[in-house]
Amino acid sequence: MNTRRVHPLPVRLTHWINAVGMPCMIMSGWGIYNASPLFAFRFPHWSTLGGWLGGSIAVHLAVMWLLVVNGLIYLAYGLVSRHFRRQLLPISVPAIKQDLSDALHLKLTHHLGHYNAVQRVLYWLVLLLGVLVVLSGLAIWKPVQLQDLVQLMGGYDMARYVHFFAMSGIGLFVVIHIVLVVLVPRTLLPMITGRTRENSHE
Repeated sequence: MNTRRVHPLPVRLTHWINAVGMPCMIMSGWGIYNASPLFAFRFPHWSTLGGWLGGSIAVHLAVMWLLVVNGLIYLAYGLVSRHFRRQLLPISVPAIKQDLSDALHLKLTHHLGHYNAVQRVLYWLVLLLGVLVVLSGLAIWKPVQLQDLVQLMGGYDMARYVHFFAMSGIGLFVVIHIVLVVLVPRTLLPMITGRTRENSHE
């Protein structure tokens, strides 16, 4: 039976590296947060990674470099291959309204290898959040060396808030992503193999 490619290898590799790295970043970040909370709550110890503050920082920085390199590879591929232009553009307000309405009424169809308007907006949003979380993270990590960046963030304390909420936004995206995979499980295998049956019902 004929098959067609829906997810190129670079997209799949960077996707699965993110799938492993993001939970590590979030859980180690919670461990760092617990040492100096921004709000009147702490994350349960079992949900953190690293065991203690120093361990959480070590995990966070190690995985940070992995995800930064992975992100740069994805951005380079997306630009050179025109993946972003083909898959994430165009975006129009009427299309967003229509697809959002269909999604809320559980009538939104899914075509493997094709992103609807809502998905395109969410992917652009998470890419922007990724840039923001990296910049705010650098400001927190090297506040003396990167004083201009810290000032751009509104100060060290504000940079921590920016980092927290940007990471929370990425975490929410991950949760939505997982829920959608559970609701539409046929999307999982093509993200592993890169291909789907030509005459499969989408």
